[in-house]
Amino acid sequence: MDRLVYTSLSALRGSMARQAANANNIANINTVGFRGEYSAASALYVRGQGEPARAHSSEQVVGADMRSGTVNMTGRDLDLALNGDALLTVQSAEGEEAYTRRGDLNVAETGLLTNGEGLPVLGDEGPITVPPYDSIKIEADGLVRIVPMGGNPEQPQIVGRLKLASPAGSNVVKGTDGLFRVKDGGVLPADPDAKILPGSLEGSNVEASRALAEMIEASRAWDTQIKLITTARELDSSGTDLMRLPG
Repeated sequence: MDRLVYTSLSALRGSMARQAANANNIANINTVGFRGEYSAASALYVRGQGEPARAHSSEQVVGADMRSGTVNMTGRDLDLALNGDALLTVQSAEGEEAYTRRGDLNVAETGLLTNGEGLPVLGDEGPITVPPYDSIKIEADGLVRIVPMGGNPEQPQIVGRLKLASPAGSNVVKGTDGLFRVKDGGVLPADPDAKILPGSLEGSNVEASRALAEMIEASRAWDTQIKLITTARELDSSGTDLMRLPG
């Protein structure tokens, strides 16, 4: 059989990876602070005897689009949007330090401050726990202040400071859980100059029209490879028929 089928098979696998990234982006168009994923393809030449007339294709998710999303005012005390490239520090499901742009915070029944995914939000000294309060406020520098139940509104108390980190100068990668981590381990240092916009939320930076166009393009690329496989099969059948001709 013509080796073209193997080349097309590698391209089909690349199209599947591209479609998976696009599907994930479209599914998270309305996710707070979501950063779209993008993939890239590269040619893999097989060296050996003869001319390298064909090359396999390798396509995979290579990173995240770090452009800012649209910021919308909500007026909610526990909502926040991060300025610049700052990241909010959370504790992942595995217990390690991770980072996100998702700023829809909540206070769990245990008093633990969590984000919209239910992950503990970390401060300078670990997870932030909020005692019962009458009101709560998150300031632009990340300080979390509350007025305790029955307390004096003129004398709010500080319960912690959000750990705001900057990825500048560090190799940060996005995991399958949507969280950012330092590649090969490690943590980002707190950025004392990082600021937030209280009472606001940053939306996803995925552009719906662009994501749909990417999906259509990937579908067409898939169809092209299917046609190439069909052509290879026809060439193989034609060669077999020629060998059957009487001598």
